[in-house]
Amino acid sequence: MSMFDVDRFVADGFAKLEAAVPREVGDAARALVWQQIGLSPDDRSGWQQPVVWAADLTGEGPFGEFMRSPRLHQALDEVAGPGGWVPRGSLGNMPIRFPGVEPADDRGWHIDGSVARPDGSWAVSGRPETMLLLVLLSEVGDDDAPTRIRVGSHRDAARMMGEQVLDPFEAGPLLDAASKDRPVAYATGQPGDIYLVHPLTVHAADEHRGTRPRFMAQAPLFLTTPVAPGDANALARAVL
Repeated sequence: MSMFDVDRFVADGFAKLEAAVPREVGDAARALVWQQIGLSPDDRSGWQQPVVWAADLTGEGPFGEFMRSPRLHQALDEVAGPGGWVPRGSLGNMPIRFPGVEPADDRGWHIDGSVARPDGSWAVSGRPETMLLLVLLSEVGDDDAPTRIRVGSHRDAARMMGEQVLDPFEAGPLLDAASKDRPVAYATGQPGDIYLVHPLTVHAADEHRGTRPRFMAQAPLFLTTPVAPGDANALARAVL
C-alpha cells in the first residue's frame, strides 16, 4: 500500500506521501547535505545566508533510496499511470532555508519550468512534460519555511495557460492573479515524506519564522507524454 491519496491529488493539485522512506534515511541524507555545504547544525554562527543551495546529482546512498522507494513508485503509477513517468536516480537541487536572517526575495507565486527549450532553458506550458516532487529531508512545521501551495490552483493555471508556452518570469504574475483566491496549504512533514505536486499547481517559497534550518529537495520528474486533458491518468483528470 502506498497510502497515497490520488483523489486529493486530483482535487487539490498535490498530495503527501508519508514515509516514502524511513525517517532515518532522511536524517542520513540531511547529514550529507550539511557536509556538502560546509556548515554545522550545532554552530549558528555560520548561518549567514537565507538560502544555501546544494545538489544531489549522483543518487548515491540515502539520496538514491528516496528515488528507488517502492512506495514512491506506486504513488507515481497512480498519478501518471504505469509507464507514464521516467525513473530518476538523483534528488537534484536542494534549497536549504535558514532562520534568523533577512529572507531572500524569491518567494513569488509560480509553476516550475516543465518544457525544455532547444537552447537548454526551461519554459512553462499548458502541456507540461514534468511534474514536481518536494522531498523533505528535515522536520518542517508551519514556521520552518514550508513551500506554500494554492489548493486547486492547477485548474486556474490550466485555464490561463491553455496551449501557451511562456517564459517562467512572464507567467508568474499571470498565474498569481489567476489563482489569488485559492486557499493556501503548507508542505509540512517529517524527513522521508514526499509531496507529489501537479505541474500546473501554483506554489511559492515562504519566509523562515522558525529556529531550525529547512532541508528539502525539488526534484522534477519527466513524464513519458505531456499532460493532456482527455488522458486517463490522474494528471489529466485533475485539469478537466
